[in-house]
Amino acid sequence: MTKVTRRSWIKGNAALAAAGAIPTLPRQAAAGPPGRIILSHVLSLDQTDRIKLCLQMGVRHVVSSPSLRGVGPDQYEAAMRKHKEAWAEAGMKVAVYEVMTPVPADNIRRGTPGRDQELRNWIAYVEAMGKVGIPVLCYNFGQGGRRTGRVVLRGGAISTEHDYEASKKLPPAAEALTEDQLWEALTWFIQRITPVCEKAGVKMGYHPNDPSVSPYLGSAQIMISPAAYRRLFAIADSPYNGVSFCQGNFRSMKYAPGEDIYSVATEFAERKKIQFVHFRDVEGTADTRYHETFHDEGPTDMARMLQIYARSGFVGPLRTDHAPAMEGEDSEKNPGYAMLGHIHALGFAKGIMQALNIAYE
Repeated sequence: MTKVTRRSWIKGNAALAAAGAIPTLPRQAAAGPPGRIILSHVLSLDQTDRIKLCLQMGVRHVVSSPSLRGVGPDQYEAAMRKHKEAWAEAGMKVAVYEVMTPVPADNIRRGTPGRDQELRNWIAYVEAMGKVGIPVLCYNFGQGGRRTGRVVLRGGAISTEHDYEASKKLPPAAEALTEDQLWEALTWFIQRITPVCEKAGVKMGYHPNDPSVSPYLGSAQIMISPAAYRRLFAIADSPYNGVSFCQGNFRSMKYAPGEDIYSVATEFAERKKIQFVHFRDVEGTADTRYHETFHDEGPTDMARMLQIYARSGFVGPLRTDHAPAMEGEDSEKNPGYAMLGHIHALGFAKGIMQALNIAYE
């Protein structure tokens, strides 16, 4: 009887594979759902250790955007191309620009004189994205993102919390705007920028106000409900006018009777309005208090959410968001974006997708 050694086993199977006897198994079989998740992570080029960790985990797409400080509109394309090439040298591909106002938009938001020049700069920005090949822009004209405290989760991990009553003691916004002002300004902008996006091939996804509550810091906020997004979509019914679907914000929103995060995600995904996903979970509501949870410990059925995206045919970037700080990490340094919790979340997401035969890259 011939003795089978590790070397002979590898050699024999390599020969079979070359002959086509052993097929290469795809991540998604023919019977799988039609969508494909593009796993991404938010990084900067100076985070070399994190870049290596992402590549080691099989995450090859980055959420990043170039600094345009001191750069004129005629140089946007060159700055974006240089940024894209730098990421390519690092082994990663830019999947989305996530920068709430990539160029100034104060007059657009207010509806005041000067907004026409700001619009021209936005048009130049979107056109440059299209020429360089950046497919998605995550943006927001609101305010927020602040947290009022910290909470201790399992094993002593630290997460961030937002308490709406406590936020009323924070310094007020620099200016107070009404809902009517905000809607008039957003309508004016969307009507003008959407045709540019269509021509450039750039999808814009409006990120919800975080926290998704109004008023906040003394000013109105409008992107705080599914109804608000339906109104946004109606301004320009185009696949290029959509939402950056932050699960944490949509979990904490108020819903109409009969609605929940699953029904709304299904509706928006089937309408091809989801441009980008923030894979995140929270416990609580925006109008009371909420905190970010571990991705495997919150109230949302995360596997169901991934199924919704895949079954709808969503093909686009998804990044983990707001993970707790774990042992040895500084919970006060860039809260929600220490690395260990994101490694856990990415592994959790990949495990779900492999178990449910959801395609990803």
